[in-house]
Amino acid sequence: MSTKFNIHNFNFYFNGSPVLKDLNLDVTSNEILGVIGPAGSGKTTFLRSLNRMNELEAGIRTEGEILMDGQNIYDPEVDVAGLRKRVGMVFAMPVPLPMSIYENVVYGPRLSGISSKSRLDELVEKSLKEAFIWDEVRDRLKLSGLRLSGGQQQRLCLARVLAMKPEVILLDEPCSGLDPISTAKIEDALTVLKKEYTIILVTNNTKQAARVADKTAFFLMGEMIEVGLTRQIFTAPAKKETHDYITGRFG
Repeated sequence: MSTKFNIHNFNFYFNGSPVLKDLNLDVTSNEILGVIGPAGSGKTTFLRSLNRMNELEAGIRTEGEILMDGQNIYDPEVDVAGLRKRVGMVFAMPVPLPMSIYENVVYGPRLSGISSKSRLDELVEKSLKEAFIWDEVRDRLKLSGLRLSGGQQQRLCLARVLAMKPEVILLDEPCSGLDPISTAKIEDALTVLKKEYTIILVTNNTKQAARVADKTAFFLMGEMIEVGLTRQIFTAPAKKETHDYITGRFG
């Protein structure tokens, strides 16, 4: 398998304080990388560093490099808007746009210049199917996305990202407010989606990482303590801190 991200000696500072410290990590294409760790360990900052969303805030500084397909995404020549199309993100709380299900999905593609109705219709069906929600909404595409349940809204947000045809999907605790059935549908979708996309899943639910991640990285106080195959991390971690977190001794 090829490597999608090579991260070398990456440091992230916010108002002069280190948030991520000397991060070295490779992310393989077409796998799910689970990222676990207690609150304040730098998980979300790591995720937002991969599409430079952290730059929307003042007072940030980075050192080191993050290579995506061999190119440093922090190179001044990089088109940040183009990067964010390639690296889509789903947030913890679903944020559907105040418009119909159909318009939610086609919003991004329309901004990118796609105007053919047949092409947009095709994108809507494909994206909603990939997000495991098509069968629930196919007959009510004109319904406001705000009228869906929380779990449906989150899958709609995933479909909206997929409609932009990214290469990478970042998920920041996407199931934190969802019921078990909705969570299972998101997890089922991710397992299928990794055939076409590279997926990085930040989760506070260690059992979720154990269920769906191919590899798991454990973060603590801004440092990556350990990364490896998920079964190894959960059955025979190399570091005491990882073992203590997984067994619920802290976090």
